[in-house]
Amino acid sequence: MTISIAIAEKITTLRQVEEKLGLILSGDNQFFTEWMADLPALSEAEQTRLEQVRQNYLYQISDGSLLEETVKMVVLSPLLELAGFYQAPYRFKTEVSVDIVAEGDNDEILRGRIDVLVLQGKLWIVLIESKKTTFDLELAIPQTLAYMAIHPNPEQPLYGMIANGSSYLFVKTLGKQYGISDLFATRSQYFNNLSGVLRILKHLGRIIIES
Repeated sequence: MTISIAIAEKITTLRQVEEKLGLILSGDNQFFTEWMADLPALSEAEQTRLEQVRQNYLYQISDGSLLEETVKMVVLSPLLELAGFYQAPYRFKTEVSVDIVAEGDNDEILRGRIDVLVLQGKLWIVLIESKKTTFDLELAIPQTLAYMAIHPNPEQPLYGMIANGSSYLFVKTLGKQYGISDLFATRSQYFNNLSGVLRILKHLGRIIIES
Protein backbone atom coordinates (compact mmCIF):
# COMPACT_ATOMS: atom_id res chain seq x y z
CA MET A 1 0.00 0.00 0.00
CA THR A 2 1.41 3.41 -0.97
CA ILE A 3 0.71 6.35 1.33
CA SER A 4 1.23 9.94 0.18
CA ILE A 5 2.84 11.75 3.09
CA ALA A 6 2.22 15.14 1.51
CA ILE A 7 -1.55 14.66 1.57
CA ALA A 8 -1.56 13.61 5.22
CA GLU A 9 0.67 16.49 6.27
CA LYS A 10 -1.58 19.04 4.56
CA ILE A 11 -4.78 17.70 6.13
CA THR A 12 -4.79 19.14 9.65
CA THR A 13 -8.47 19.99 10.27
CA LEU A 14 -11.80 18.27 9.76
CA ARG A 15 -12.84 21.11 7.46
CA GLN A 16 -9.89 20.24 5.20
CA VAL A 17 -10.89 16.59 5.36
CA GLU A 18 -14.28 17.55 4.02
CA GLU A 19 -13.09 20.12 1.47
CA LYS A 20 -9.97 18.39 0.10
CA LEU A 21 -10.94 14.74 0.44
CA GLY A 22 -14.71 14.99 0.11
CA LEU A 23 -15.37 13.06 3.34
CA ILE A 24 -18.44 13.92 5.38
CA LEU A 25 -19.43 12.97 8.92
CA SER A 26 -22.29 10.51 8.66
CA GLY A 27 -25.56 11.67 10.20
CA ASP A 28 -26.87 8.09 10.32
CA ASN A 29 -26.69 6.70 13.85
CA GLN A 30 -26.48 3.22 12.31
CA PHE A 31 -23.41 4.04 10.23
CA PHE A 32 -20.87 3.10 12.91
CA THR A 33 -22.41 0.66 15.36
CA GLU A 34 -19.48 -1.76 15.34
CA TRP A 35 -17.99 -0.14 18.44
CA MET A 36 -21.23 -0.68 20.39
CA ALA A 37 -23.05 -3.83 19.27
CA ASP A 38 -22.29 -7.55 19.64
CA LEU A 39 -19.03 -7.03 21.51
CA PRO A 40 -17.37 -10.19 22.84
CA ALA A 41 -17.23 -10.79 26.58
CA LEU A 42 -13.87 -10.81 28.34
CA SER A 43 -12.60 -13.61 30.52
CA GLU A 44 -11.72 -13.05 34.15
CA ALA A 45 -8.04 -13.48 33.24
CA GLU A 46 -8.32 -10.78 30.55
CA GLN A 47 -10.02 -8.39 32.94
CA THR A 48 -7.33 -9.01 35.56
CA ARG A 49 -4.60 -8.34 32.98
CA LEU A 50 -6.27 -5.11 31.89
CA GLU A 51 -6.44 -3.90 35.46
CA GLN A 52 -2.72 -4.53 35.77
CA VAL A 53 -2.15 -2.56 32.56
CA ARG A 54 -4.21 0.29 34.02
CA GLN A 55 -2.22 0.24 37.26
CA ASN A 56 1.07 0.16 35.33
CA TYR A 57 -0.04 3.21 33.33
CA LEU A 58 -1.07 5.14 36.45
CA TYR A 59 2.29 4.36 38.05
CA GLN A 60 4.29 5.48 35.01
CA ILE A 61 2.23 8.64 34.36
CA SER A 62 2.71 9.78 37.95
CA ASP A 63 6.18 11.00 36.94
CA GLY A 64 4.88 13.04 34.01
CA SER A 65 3.90 12.59 30.34
CA LEU A 66 4.95 9.34 28.69
CA LEU A 67 7.06 9.08 25.55
CA GLU A 68 6.06 6.88 22.66
CA GLU A 69 8.10 3.79 23.49
CA THR A 70 6.80 3.76 27.06
CA VAL A 71 3.20 4.06 25.85
CA LYS A 72 3.80 1.18 23.44
CA MET A 73 5.27 -1.08 26.11
CA VAL A 74 2.93 -0.23 28.97
CA VAL A 75 -0.45 0.12 27.23
CA LEU A 76 -0.63 -0.46 23.48
CA SER A 77 1.35 -3.69 23.19
CA PRO A 78 -0.63 -5.49 25.94
CA LEU A 79 -3.90 -4.42 24.29
CA LEU A 80 -2.85 -5.73 20.88
CA GLU A 81 -1.58 -8.96 22.41
CA LEU A 82 -4.81 -9.54 24.33
CA ALA A 83 -6.77 -8.84 21.15
CA GLY A 84 -4.83 -11.67 19.48
CA PHE A 85 -3.28 -9.42 16.84
CA TYR A 86 0.22 -10.85 17.26
CA GLN A 87 -0.99 -14.28 16.19
CA ALA A 88 -2.12 -15.84 12.91
CA PRO A 89 -3.98 -14.93 10.78
CA TYR A 90 -3.29 -11.26 11.58
CA ARG A 91 -0.49 -9.31 9.93
CA PHE A 92 0.77 -5.84 10.76
CA LYS A 93 2.34 -3.35 8.40
CA THR A 94 4.09 -0.22 9.63
CA GLU A 95 3.20 2.93 7.73
CA VAL A 96 4.54 6.47 7.82
CA SER A 97 5.07 8.82 10.75
CA VAL A 98 3.80 12.40 10.55
CA ASP A 99 4.30 15.39 12.83
CA ILE A 100 1.31 17.16 14.35
CA VAL A 101 1.54 20.63 15.84
CA ALA A 102 -0.82 22.48 18.17
CA GLU A 103 -0.64 25.98 19.61
CA GLY A 104 -0.39 25.89 23.39
CA ASP A 105 -0.70 28.50 26.11
CA ASN A 106 1.67 31.46 26.02
CA ASP A 107 2.30 30.93 22.30
CA GLU A 108 4.03 27.60 22.90
CA ILE A 109 4.20 25.14 20.01
CA LEU A 110 3.39 21.64 21.19
CA ARG A 111 4.75 18.95 18.89
CA GLY A 112 3.65 15.37 18.59
CA ARG A 113 3.90 12.50 16.14
CA ILE A 114 1.60 9.80 14.91
CA ASP A 115 2.75 6.32 14.00
CA VAL A 116 0.49 4.03 12.03
CA LEU A 117 0.20 0.26 12.07
CA VAL A 118 -2.11 -1.26 9.49
CA LEU A 119 -3.72 -4.61 10.27
CA GLN A 120 -4.77 -6.65 7.22
CA GLY A 121 -5.07 -3.36 5.30
CA LYS A 122 -8.35 -2.65 7.09
CA LEU A 123 -7.66 -1.71 10.71
CA TRP A 124 -5.44 1.30 11.38
CA ILE A 125 -3.80 1.57 14.81
CA VAL A 126 -2.66 5.17 15.25
CA LEU A 127 -0.39 6.05 18.17
CA ILE A 128 0.26 9.68 19.10
CA GLU A 129 3.49 10.57 20.84
CA SER A 130 3.62 13.93 22.61
CA LYS A 131 6.89 15.72 23.21
CA LYS A 132 5.35 18.22 25.62
CA THR A 133 2.04 17.04 27.00
CA THR A 134 -0.76 14.60 26.30
CA PHE A 135 -2.19 15.54 22.93
CA ASP A 136 -5.93 15.79 22.44
CA LEU A 137 -6.93 12.92 20.17
CA GLU A 138 -8.96 15.37 18.12
CA LEU A 139 -5.68 16.62 16.63
CA ALA A 140 -5.00 13.25 15.02
CA ILE A 141 -8.48 12.59 13.60
CA PRO A 142 -7.98 14.60 10.37
CA GLN A 143 -4.68 12.92 9.49
CA THR A 144 -6.02 9.49 10.38
CA LEU A 145 -8.97 10.07 8.07
CA ALA A 146 -6.56 11.30 5.38
CA TYR A 147 -4.62 8.04 5.57
CA MET A 148 -7.80 6.00 5.40
CA ALA A 149 -9.30 8.10 2.58
CA ILE A 150 -6.40 7.38 0.21
CA HIS A 151 -6.68 3.63 0.73
CA PRO A 152 -6.78 1.90 -2.68
CA ASN A 153 -10.18 0.38 -1.87
CA PRO A 154 -12.14 3.20 -0.18
CA GLU A 155 -15.47 1.48 -0.89
CA GLN A 156 -14.73 -1.17 1.71
CA PRO A 157 -15.27 -0.31 5.38
CA LEU A 158 -12.05 0.71 7.12
CA TYR A 159 -11.58 1.08 10.86
CA GLY A 160 -9.09 2.93 13.01
CA MET A 161 -8.14 3.33 16.65
CA ILE A 162 -6.41 6.55 17.72
CA ALA A 163 -4.55 6.29 21.02
CA ASN A 164 -2.16 8.37 23.10
CA GLY A 165 -1.84 6.03 26.07
CA SER A 166 -4.44 7.80 28.18
CA SER A 167 -7.35 8.00 25.72
CA TYR A 168 -8.78 6.15 22.74
CA LEU A 169 -11.13 6.89 19.84
CA PHE A 170 -12.39 4.61 17.10
CA VAL A 171 -13.19 5.80 13.58
CA LYS A 172 -14.76 4.25 10.51
CA THR A 173 -14.74 5.27 6.87
CA LEU A 174 -16.88 3.89 4.08
CA GLY A 175 -16.93 5.58 0.70
CA LYS A 176 -17.14 9.30 1.41
CA GLN A 177 -18.54 8.99 4.92
CA TYR A 178 -16.88 8.68 8.31
CA GLY A 179 -17.99 8.10 11.88
CA ILE A 180 -16.34 8.55 15.28
CA SER A 181 -16.91 6.67 18.53
CA ASP A 182 -17.14 7.98 22.06
CA LEU A 183 -13.92 8.56 24.00
CA PHE A 184 -12.39 5.78 26.10
CA ALA A 185 -9.86 6.28 28.90
CA THR A 186 -7.15 4.15 30.50
CA ARG A 187 -7.75 5.78 33.87
CA SER A 188 -11.45 4.91 33.97
CA GLN A 189 -12.49 1.92 36.05
CA TYR A 190 -16.15 1.71 35.15
CA PHE A 191 -17.33 3.25 31.86
CA ASN A 192 -15.59 3.53 28.47
CA ASN A 193 -12.44 1.98 29.88
CA LEU A 194 -9.75 -0.43 28.72
CA SER A 195 -12.20 -3.32 28.82
CA GLY A 196 -14.33 -1.50 26.26
CA VAL A 197 -11.28 -0.80 24.11
CA LEU A 198 -10.24 -4.45 24.10
CA ARG A 199 -13.75 -5.70 23.34
CA ILE A 200 -13.98 -3.33 20.37
CA LEU A 201 -10.55 -4.37 19.08
CA LYS A 202 -11.54 -8.02 19.29
CA HIS A 203 -14.78 -7.31 17.47
CA LEU A 204 -13.14 -5.28 14.71
CA GLY A 205 -10.45 -7.94 14.33
CA ARG A 206 -13.14 -10.55 13.79
CA ILE A 207 -14.93 -8.36 11.26
CA ILE A 208 -11.89 -7.74 9.08
CA ILE A 209 -10.92 -11.40 9.05
CA GLU A 210 -14.42 -12.57 8.20
CA SER A 211 -14.70 -9.99 5.42
